[in-house]
Amino acid sequence: MVMWDRIKDQAKSFQQSQSARGTGGGHGQSGTHGSGSGSASGGSKAQLVGLFKTQLASVKSELKSGAYRDASMAMCALVAAADGQVEPAERQRVEELIVSNEVLQNFPADQLRQRFNQHVDQLLANFDLGKAEALKVIGKAAKKPAEARAVIQTGIVVAGADGHFEPSEQYAIREACAALGVPPTEFGI
Repeated sequence: MVMWDRIKDQAKSFQQSQSARGTGGGHGQSGTHGSGSGSASGGSKAQLVGLFKTQLASVKSELKSGAYRDASMAMCALVAAADGQVEPAERQRVEELIVSNEVLQNFPADQLRQRFNQHVDQLLANFDLGKAEALKVIGKAAKKPAEARAVIQTGIVVAGADGHFEPSEQYAIREACAALGVPPTEFGI
């Protein structure tokens, strides 16, 4: 899909800028290799998600603040509930993504689950109020540009983990970009 290609190009540009700053590790090597599974389109989506995971891991030591933790959990909940509902299986799948994410392992799993589920519950009880609260929490990460971008990348990784990047998820990520003062075009969205 055209959007995934744009996001992939943006991710590569971001990775090159990180490498130029000396924070990308491995002299620009992302560590992502073709998985050999799925269609070409599915492979590029999987590679993109892998690239964002690698980029996040490269700045892991910078992502230890409570603001990043809380904003990331709000972002994950916003993406999960972007279509207005969260099935129990989807909630469990996102929880598993959260606790297995290398960068989020900076934080205790029970803290992550509690914050994620609190936001999901708020979104399901009253979507508009829950969204406003999630965006408020996400906005608190705007003070540190590396954290702000990492929150967006975390949202994209969660949104793309199932191989689909739904329009409602894209919209949620654009709203988070606005809350963080990060241009969505930086991520091809």
